[in-house]
Amino acid sequence: MPTDRSERTPTRRHVLGATAVVACGAALTGCAAGASTPGGVPPGVKGQVVAQAADIPVGGGKVISQWKIVITQPTAGVFKAFNATCPHRGCSVGQVADGIIRCPCHGSEFAADSGKCVKGPAESPLVEFALKVDNGGIVMV
Repeated sequence: MPTDRSERTPTRRHVLGATAVVACGAALTGCAAGASTPGGVPPGVKGQVVAQAADIPVGGGKVISQWKIVITQPTAGVFKAFNATCPHRGCSVGQVADGIIRCPCHGSEFAADSGKCVKGPAESPLVEFALKVDNGGIVMV
C-alpha cells in the first residue's frame, strides 16, 4: 500500500487515457445506435414509398441513393431491400443484374435474393430491410 499521496493520485497520463477510452466508447455507441439492423430500415424511410414495383426489373434491381438502399426483384413478384453500402470499405453498390448486386469499388458481389456475399473482398452480407408492395409502390416497413 503506498504511503506517499502522489502515488495514489492519478497522473495526467491516466486521466487523459481514461478520457480517451470513454470518448471512443461513446462515439462507437453512438454509431451503433444509429446503425440499421436486419429487418429494420434506415432512419426516415419507414412507411415511405421508395420505388415503383414496375421500375425494378426481374433478375435486377435499382439503387435508391437518397435512402442508401438497393431494391431487387430476384424472381417475378418477389422484392427485396438491402443496405446499399458495401461492408468491405463503405462504397455504394452499383449495378444489379443477373441476380447479382455488384460493388464497383473492389469487385465484391452479393446475391440479389439474400444479400449474401458471393465474391469478396467483402466478407459480410448486405443488411436486409423489410418491405411490402402496396398498390404497385414498394414501401419500407
